[in-house]
Amino acid sequence: MRNISMVTKFLLLGIPHTEGLETMLFIFFLSFYFFTLLGNLLILLIIVSSTRLHTPMYFFLGKLSVCDIFFPSVSSPKMLFYLSGNSQEISYAGCVSQLFFYHFLGCTKCFLYTVMAYDRFVAICYPLCYKVIMSHRVCAILAMGTSFFGCIQATFLTTLTFQLPYCGPNEVDYYFCDIPVMLKLACADASTLELVEFISVGFMSLSCFLLIVTSYSCIVCSILQIHSAEGRRRAFSTCSAHLTAILLAFMPVVLIYLQPTPNPWLNAAVQILNNLVTPMLNPLICSLGNKEVKYSLRKVLQQLDLLSEK
Repeated sequence: MRNISMVTKFLLLGIPHTEGLETMLFIFFLSFYFFTLLGNLLILLIIVSSTRLHTPMYFFLGKLSVCDIFFPSVSSPKMLFYLSGNSQEISYAGCVSQLFFYHFLGCTKCFLYTVMAYDRFVAICYPLCYKVIMSHRVCAILAMGTSFFGCIQATFLTTLTFQLPYCGPNEVDYYFCDIPVMLKLACADASTLELVEFISVGFMSLSCFLLIVTSYSCIVCSILQIHSAEGRRRAFSTCSAHLTAILLAFMPVVLIYLQPTPNPWLNAAVQILNNLVTPMLNPLICSLGNKEVKYSLRKVLQQLDLLSEK
């Protein structure tokens, strides 16, 4: 990456229009961050420790939990650090890292939701061939593919953003380094890059969303053909949970990166939803409402009680 910048550090100004609310915001965000880590670590523990959950669906849910642990960790620690009264400065390299890992994990999650929709499509539309189609090898390739293409997309976006010269001002009117706010600080015309990044993010999001819609359209058609009311209810229950998580993931992307005229306050509110609230809710939406997960959770808690008694 070519670095012709005269700026060596940036100053994160935080969430717009929240001056004087630092203590309240610190407690609020620390609580969300703590419960996000706790919920996703608990899901990982349940999936790893329970052999009955060693299936493709829970394998992908496990990877989603890993992403939901690291995704808020890109911006939250630094935000909590300066909300507690410490320095708001971030180095140039730190800013590049924040932007790269934010988009790497965000893009990986988008691709992962697409793979999860495909997994449900195969499970419901081709149940007899499910174990053959979704073999361990295929699951591993799909999981690695989500990270690989997420890395390519993040590298492309980061390189485009930081190939511009940054010679001042260095005040980032946001709580972490992201594309829209960074392009405003560039010392060169960024209109062409804004268009390219708009197309890149839009194409990726639209492609994933169309594949998900296609998968779920086929799923709905198959569910309607199930004669058993209980079978239809179970299938709809699983799919509705996944669709809720998908909508919570894709709506912020549209609102932040695909709006014609960015609104800093709206962007910050939506980013908080995307960075902290959605990763905290994902374990509840995707996993803890499932009977198998509840059963496995009870077994894990019973084992922990036995260990503590010994």
